Amino acid sequence: MQLNKFTDIGLRVLMYLSQSRFGQQVTIDEIATTFDLPRNHLIKVITRLNKLGWIKATRGRNGGLELNPESLNLRIGNILRELENTTELINCEKPVCQFHGNCLLKDALQTGLESFYTHMNQHRLLDIVNNNTRDKIIFMHKAHAA
Repeated sequence: MQLNKFTDIGLRVLMYLSQSRFGQQVTIDEIATTFDLPRNHLIKVITRLNKLGWIKATRGRNGGLELNPESLNLRIGNILRELENTTELINCEKPVCQFHGNCLLKDALQTGLESFYTHMNQHRLLDIVNNNTRDKIIFMHKAHAA
């Protein structure tokens, strides 16, 4: 299984914003430059994160982004489930599969997907941005400010 680009960017944004001091805003351009991301695609991700209430986006000249403090406790599995927006790994209806009704693959994949999300929920956003990752993110913020 591979995460889609939308989810990948969403995780990077959440991680990056986790180390900016609360009340200090980060611009979309800063994130786009730091991660070499297309601005238009990044805006779509940020819009979704904002609608979910995971980040706060302020428009205007002095606007920017910041992480909602409660988002540090988000479970990674829940983040992935929400951003991936995938309820099943295969669709036996389109195109119609000749094995449909006689195959257990879809059920096995669904069980595996649920196990994956359950396992990932053992980790919070806060857990994955500790130690070396935290230090790297802080370095990235400082490098951009310089």
